Amino acid sequence: MTIRILILILAANTFCSANPSDTIIHLPEPEPDSGMSVMEAICQRRSVRNFSEESISLPELAGILFAAQGITSETGYRAAPSAGATYPLSILIVAENVDSLEPGIYRFDPEENTLTTVRTGYFQSDLALAAMGQQFISSAPVVIAIVANYHITTSVYGNRGVMYVHMEAGHVSQNIYLQCTALELGTVAIGAFTNGAVAEVLGMDEDETPLYIMPIGKP
Repeated sequence: MTIRILILILAANTFCSANPSDTIIHLPEPEPDSGMSVMEAICQRRSVRNFSEESISLPELAGILFAAQGITSETGYRAAPSAGATYPLSILIVAENVDSLEPGIYRFDPEENTLTTVRTGYFQSDLALAAMGQQFISSAPVVIAIVANYHITTSVYGNRGVMYVHMEAGHVSQNIYLQCTALELGTVAIGAFTNGAVAEVLGMDEDETPLYIMPIGKP
């Protein structure tokens, strides 16, 4: 029994740090122009499920996160429209092969343009299992999860707010698609997963629900 406990402790130390939540990573400012027009990105956008082993850069990730939920005005409006500017969505990142970023799970703060560490280690294989065994998820250098706190919007719009939240997730997902295309990266929006299993892997808050997971990498 003692040996078994020791092995579990060693494994936990290897794959997940105990108290990483105070670690904050400041993201670089996104590049203002990729050289591709919006129309070109729309025409070239495709879902990609095969990724190379090449890493992506932190500036590339910063640009994708800005497209998803970045602040685009002095009044706090974001890159994707939101009913009543309620902004019920959060972005979580599962990184395994991003330059200058330790493998782990992070939460994006659009107001500060930072990542806050949720836990460190390798979790994409667990995420793939939670997504009905879609193994290509584990081969991407990074996975973005779009999660929602419905109450933020339903407290304003009642039950109809649920539909508004789902619309907003679609807006964010398409922004991610187009930004990835402009950066010559690939992604795919995945909705086939077990909510509870994904929430456990990501360390989500109790009032949050996962809506999309999007693996990203070079095709």
